[in-house]
Amino acid sequence: MNGGERSHPAGVDESGEAGADSDGLAAGLTRRRLTIGGTVVVALGLLVVARELDVRTVAAEMAGADPGLLALAVGAYAVSWPLRGRRYGDILGAMGHRHGTAFLTMAVFVSQTANLAIPARAGDAARAYVLATRRGVPYPAGFASLVVERAFDLVAIAVLAAVAAAWLALGGAGPIELAAAAGGARTAILAAAAVSAATAGVGLVVVASARVDRDLGAGLRARVEGRPRLEGLLEAALRFGADVQVVAERPRALVAVGATSLLVWLLDALTAVAVLAALDSGLAVGSLLAVGTLAVSVGNLAKVLPLSQGGVGLYEAAFTALVVGLTPVGAGTALAAAIVDHALKNAVTLVGGAGSVAALGVSVSEAAGGEPDGTDGTGSFLGSPKK
Repeated sequence: MNGGERSHPAGVDESGEAGADSDGLAAGLTRRRLTIGGTVVVALGLLVVARELDVRTVAAEMAGADPGLLALAVGAYAVSWPLRGRRYGDILGAMGHRHGTAFLTMAVFVSQTANLAIPARAGDAARAYVLATRRGVPYPAGFASLVVERAFDLVAIAVLAAVAAAWLALGGAGPIELAAAAGGARTAILAAAAVSAATAGVGLVVVASARVDRDLGAGLRARVEGRPRLEGLLEAALRFGADVQVVAERPRALVAVGATSLLVWLLDALTAVAVLAALDSGLAVGSLLAVGTLAVSVGNLAKVLPLSQGGVGLYEAAFTALVVGLTPVGAGTALAAAIVDHALKNAVTLVGGAGSVAALGVSVSEAAGGEPDGTDGTGSFLGSPKK
């Protein structure tokens, strides 16, 4: 080294920008590898399960489903999409960005389609891209709104699961007693209730903390100063709280987004209930509603981590285990219901996504990987759009 000048690795300038890009690329590759690897593991697991089940029985159950009830299931799920758009509009509106429900519904469709088609939850970047390029919403606001939406999703799912678990635990569904007598049902109910309560508790704590005086952040930063690892975790937590705060500070928005979230996930659960009914599960109405709601809730909680593409396999496994553990329904029927329920929902998503992509004139792959010029980081722990 001459003249006291510092040398830098190839491709890294003194500002460290190239290094940041490399870190972002490495993080993106890690998420992508995790999703692809998880998908392979889940697929192998499904093959093992298939050896234990009579695949022909599962296929026969699916083929014998009542088409009228399946149509009802598709209709219930389709109705939930405009509600998703309306809810997203309430979230963005609280942040000062007001747009029509039709456009926002299409943006949600594009993001969910990207999640199904591209690994590593690419839909997060896709939705922020659509908002930025079509309506001028800054990337940080786009990602912040996703954080808020996801928090309300988790709380709504957990609340519905807790209500269903409480109904079952109190003996409100007759046929469940048959499964309880055989053992295993009570454990499954208690486990589902514990997961639901914990998830709802975390969500409520986040919302409550977001309403706390902002001076708390300065105090916490002072406590962890000089400890880089803790500082990073604290900053992520504070950004999360700040993102939620824009809604939490507005009681009307909080109530509106919360109520719509419950309605969205109730329709999601009713879709599964209609599928179980279409496969002639033999459950009474009360049992059907409670078990279907709980199975959908636990199945979606299993998909929180992107361990498989589109959550395929994880959802079916959790759904099937819940139904078999809580009811006299056979594993073949339960698995058939899980497969049909998830397939119908993905089909509606892909059809709506294709129409939205055409209407908006965007490319899913471009939306998932692009970022308009002049935008900086997202300011969210969800991460920057992949480049």
